[in-house]
Parts: sequence; C-alpha cells; structure tokens
Amino acid sequence: MNGNQPVISIDTKKKELIGNFRNAGKEWKPKGEYDEVNVYDFMQLAEGKAVPYGIYDMKLNEGYVNVGIDHDTAEFAVQSIRKWWNLMGKKRYPDAKRLMITADGGGSNGSRVKLWKIELQEFASESNLEITVYHFPPGTGKWNKIEHRHSHS
Repeated sequence: MNGNQPVISIDTKKKELIGNFRNAGKEWKPKGEYDEVNVYDFMQLAEGKAVPYGIYDMKLNEGYVNVGIDHDTAEFAVQSIRKWWNLMGKKRYPDAKRLMITADGGGSNGSRVKLWKIELQEFASESNLEITVYHFPPGTGKWNKIEHRHSHS
C-alpha cells in the first residue's frame, strides 16, 4: 500500500461582501488619484457575498481556495473538495487510494449534516477514494490546521 496518501484540512473562511467597499489593504496610486468607495458596508449595496472555502494540503503545505457567490452549503463544500482533487490532488497524489479530511464540527461540513455525507459519498464513488473525515469536537476548531494558515501582506 502506497504511503503517499493526501491529508487535507477544510474550512469555510470569512464571508465577504462583493462590491465597492472599504478595504484595510493598501493600493499605491499616483498622487491625487483615489478610488471612491462606500463608507459603510450595507448589505443592500453589495452585489452578493463571496464564500471562500479553504482546503489545506497538510503534507505539501499548499492551500487551495474555492470562492462561491451564494451560500455555504454541503454541495458547495464537497464541490470545493472535488475541484481541489481534480485540479491539484490527483496530480500530486497519482497513486492515492485514500483521502483523510479534518474539519471542524459545524457549518456545511458538520458531522450531523446528512447532505454533507451523501455528497461526500458521491465524490468517494466517482473518485474511487476511501474517504475518512475527522471532525474536531465543538470549541476545538482552532486545532484544525487550516485555521493557522493565513496569508500576511
């Protein structure tokens, strides 16, 4: 049995309003030029919400983020894992037979979400991967590896 099997950590990251809103980041422009932005982040001014779903490959120390514009759902969670697998995972782990996933216990990939289990089973069947999910107990999501992977500028 090949020992090079993928281990990923998953999580929905903070949802962000889509639109012309104030951002704490910096963008350098010629003197006197500026962008007009909305001073307040009113939901009715937003064009929608971006829902980033993060997948962190613990073995390769690589991250992948799938950004949706609707809701954090079980279908979106599994579709994000499917996209990671098809775009990155199977190239990096060509002999993989198993996929281990760590997740916190809540949200779209929660341990009690029946649709999450159904969607994940569909993905397991189509990918021929044996999938094991480890859920962190309530209040311990901070132990999930993806929680400690942030980009700093």
